[in-house]
Amino acid sequence: MSGAFYENRWGRGRALVTLCSLHVVAACAAVDAEPVREAAKTVEVTVEAIRVESIALQTELAGRTSAFRVAEVRPQVTGIIQARDFREGSQVEAGQLLYTIDPAVYRAAVERAQAELESAQARVLTARVRAERYGELVKINAVSKQERDDAQAAHMQAVAAVAQARASLKSARINLDFTHVVAPISGRIGRSNVTQGALVTASQSAPLATIAQLDPMFVDVTQSSVQLLHLKRLLSSGGAEKPSASVRLRLEDGTDYPTLGELQFTDVTVDPSSGSVTLRALFPNPDTLLLPGMYVRAVVDEAVEPRGILAPQQAVARDERGQAQALVVDADNKVQLRSLVTGRAIGDRWHVTQGLGAGDRVIVEGNHKVKPGDTVKPILRERASEG
Repeated sequence: MSGAFYENRWGRGRALVTLCSLHVVAACAAVDAEPVREAAKTVEVTVEAIRVESIALQTELAGRTSAFRVAEVRPQVTGIIQARDFREGSQVEAGQLLYTIDPAVYRAAVERAQAELESAQARVLTARVRAERYGELVKINAVSKQERDDAQAAHMQAVAAVAQARASLKSARINLDFTHVVAPISGRIGRSNVTQGALVTASQSAPLATIAQLDPMFVDVTQSSVQLLHLKRLLSSGGAEKPSASVRLRLEDGTDYPTLGELQFTDVTVDPSSGSVTLRALFPNPDTLLLPGMYVRAVVDEAVEPRGILAPQQAVARDERGQAQALVVDADNKVQLRSLVTGRAIGDRWHVTQGLGAGDRVIVEGNHKVKPGDTVKPILRERASEG
């Protein structure tokens, strides 16, 4: 029995030793596997280094085209239209004959004024001779001084009558010239509102036709006063510089107009109904591609920020409150969450005004696999060159 007892104890001892050995082996295996699990936790992410660069701040504004000059052709005398001397829709030059009004009445008025002038000139001759004669007779007391003065006054009145007759003749000739209605400016003339035989008057409100100068062409766009105030503050703070006055144009069909325009002025008043101000640009239009009243979009260079920051859009997310955020990898390859202040979108990037600096590495791929505080293996992605 004693042998059986010791055998039992020995068996139990061997089992206990075996169990302890298994625990030791398992513990050693766990210690050896720890670095493997830590290595497995290090996630590779793609990052892009932020750099400081000169940024052109642009805005795209809606607007419409308008002619550089517009002239409404109206008659300056009353009469019957005898002829129309242009083709509707054609290019006309300044001074070109457009309409002819019956000149008979005005030609007769010129002839009458000419006759009145000649009569007045004849009266001047008689009055001058009389005034000279009375000037001699008064010396020998043959006539009174009053008679001499009256003769001299009559002569002066005759001279004034000549000047008046000459002015009447000039006015009659002007009216005769007005029977030839000419183009006041060069440009494209529209449809005619009258035909041959129509009666026109000098005081009528309806124009005979309208001429528009289409080269160059104005483009009027509107910008909100809020944007204008923000831009002025940016310029006054020294954070941006005034750019060139060039403007690009996008047509109704989405294509770009081939020629750059130039910003002319910004209006000095704000439209109270829309809270916007008007900007006017001037565009060359040699091929008359632009016509008055076309809807266009103008891309205006508002300012240049010499030390601006652009962040890839895929690196920027927003929380439930709309706050822009980005994940940044620090010098120890740990992930940090940054809150950003963003401005406008420029291409495929956000203009960042606060939250990022030169050299910061933002995560552009793998954002969903990491969280703030994680250690990552960053793979630097070079920024694609922009043409």
